[in-house]
Amino acid sequence: MNPAIKIWMADIANVRIHGETRKKPVDCLPEDVQAMRSLPINRYDIARIETVRSTKLFRISLDSNRYSVPAEYASQSLTLKIYPERLCVYDQEKLIARHIRSFERHRDFEDPDHPKELLAQRRRSEDQKLFQRFIALSPRASDYYQKLAQKRLNPKVHVRKIVGLSEIYGIEATERAMLDAFVFEAFSSEYVANLLEQRLNKLPEAGALHLTRSEDLLDITLEKPDINIYQPKEIKGTTYDSTIQFETKQSNKEEK
Repeated sequence: MNPAIKIWMADIANVRIHGETRKKPVDCLPEDVQAMRSLPINRYDIARIETVRSTKLFRISLDSNRYSVPAEYASQSLTLKIYPERLCVYDQEKLIARHIRSFERHRDFEDPDHPKELLAQRRRSEDQKLFQRFIALSPRASDYYQKLAQKRLNPKVHVRKIVGLSEIYGIEATERAMLDAFVFEAFSSEYVANLLEQRLNKLPEAGALHLTRSEDLLDITLEKPDINIYQPKEIKGTTYDSTIQFETKQSNKEEK
């Protein structure tokens, strides 16, 4: 249609006398151009605007599909701009999420960056609970953690292991091992485990030594030794030594 319209405008519409102005449109165009305003820089916003509320799972719904928003905006009232090809979610005037619009049904679309804040919050909560358990092990647990932070690159890992040791060996034994660690300047989960193991396998202390009285040693009774065991044995009229020599000669003959 465009080629036909261009011919119609050039040969008919723009060169004929207009019924209202009594002028040719082609002659009026320079005056109209001076009066025209420039087009806006941004395209006209054709979005359909709705107010939506995100769920506890940080989702908004549209046409039976679910789209994610950042986890920190869960269960909040938000502004949704619906375009033919995309969706934009705003918190007041701040753009917080953008999705490609889907015309399928019952689909869930999640941006991988949206759950990060929720995971970080859970991780911080778990670390806080773990640290509270660690502080409860000993009155000097806070000082021990400061030493760990000074001497170890990953103190949280050592804290987690020490709390695990308390579950195996008991709180009292772990507290005593931590106190001993201050004496030896040993600040590590491996040192605490070594101290716990040493105390677990500690040898019993030796009792009092009872010495025999010297006068009791004079009452020792010994049996008379049997000298006959040192005499050479006789076998069938020969001595034990000659028997050995005879048996040796006999065995040499058999080998030959």
